[in-house]
Amino acid sequence: MRKKIDVRDAQLGMYIAELDRPWLETPFMFQGFEITSDSAIEKLRALCKYIWIETDLGKDYVPPSRGGRAAFARMQQLADEDVRIRDKIRRLVVEPLPRAKRRDYPDRATFEEEIVSAKNIHSDTRNVIAGVIHDAKRGKSVDIQLASKAVARMVDSVIRNPDALVCLSHLKEVSEYTALHSIRSCILALAFGRHLALSRDELQVLGLGAMMHDIGMVKVPEEILNKQNELTAFEFETMTKHVSWGLDILKTSGDLPPGALEVIAQHHERGDGSGYPQQRKTGNITAAGYIGAIVDVYDAITSDRHYNTGLSAEDALKRIYEWREKDFDAELVEDFIRCMGIFPIGSLVELSTGSIGVVITINRARRLKPKVALALTVSKTPYSARIVTDLMEHTDGKGREIKISRVLPAGTHGVNPMNYLVQF
Repeated sequence: MRKKIDVRDAQLGMYIAELDRPWLETPFMFQGFEITSDSAIEKLRALCKYIWIETDLGKDYVPPSRGGRAAFARMQQLADEDVRIRDKIRRLVVEPLPRAKRRDYPDRATFEEEIVSAKNIHSDTRNVIAGVIHDAKRGKSVDIQLASKAVARMVDSVIRNPDALVCLSHLKEVSEYTALHSIRSCILALAFGRHLALSRDELQVLGLGAMMHDIGMVKVPEEILNKQNELTAFEFETMTKHVSWGLDILKTSGDLPPGALEVIAQHHERGDGSGYPQQRKTGNITAAGYIGAIVDVYDAITSDRHYNTGLSAEDALKRIYEWREKDFDAELVEDFIRCMGIFPIGSLVELSTGSIGVVITINRARRLKPKVALALTVSKTPYSARIVTDLMEHTDGKGREIKISRVLPAGTHGVNPMNYLVQF
């Protein structure tokens, strides 16, 4: 059983399952470890306000004989805050604020029409980014023009209908993390930029920055990238240098627009000054830098790595909302949540009918009414044929509207959402 507790209540023997911040921003590069020393508790208290413990793998939380009432009060306060955050996110999505002076992009193609082109674009882009990484690893100049052309095709696809490429952004392979993370971050940045009604030229610049934001990772030694225990101070410092290394690689390869360079230079900066490499604070981080930071973190915490299992989209949005004031720009975070929706593409959901399905498109007019690919019947057996239900149009056998009852953790009932996202 997983419990959320105040970090002040951390005890020896507890198994830490999650932190209140991305693992990549801490020396604890691996997800899941037992507290075996007082120094580990001190590090946790310096980094976090709360943590999640796994009681099946370590010591359960036992309030001290003295101060037990205060400890229980802290746990209840955290639980109450979780409820408030879920309610706030739902309101953000269902009742979006009007955007004055913005002309939203209309969908120019259906998901089913765009997915065909999107697959080709995604495949070609994988080849492009693989070439970029290959050249960067060998100290060669990278082909910025070729990367820019790939981004341009992605921009066109996202303008027509963002759901197709967002759907394909769920392709996640641990062995190709850097390449696919670059592509996924680009897709998310473009979808977010479209939601913000950025111009086509602005989307091109933003997408190019997101595509190249982690190119400096090619210079980080593999033993650090794949290390499964705590990083030393030197190793963590080495990891942070990927930002400046990336800028150096690109400066020798050609000119990038200022907005693209902002994404690369600032995607690890945080509003309270705790980021790197320049410890910028709110006011000195650009909108492009914040967008890069948001999409980078979102993809990182929803991806499986050698040292951690990714969060569900729902949990990831909740975490980012919690970090909005400290780490990011609060208004941009709220817009990102509106963009992704309360049921992001790839979410495993249980319907009011009892069936299990996977969200494949977002209804931008009615955010609670997406299209869902059905996976399991009411009796939790697989459907014999592929069935997609549009919650905006379809009703159950008694003529009642079909609703999403709850979001399920990925893997529930043995369902892998990717099996339903890539069948088009």
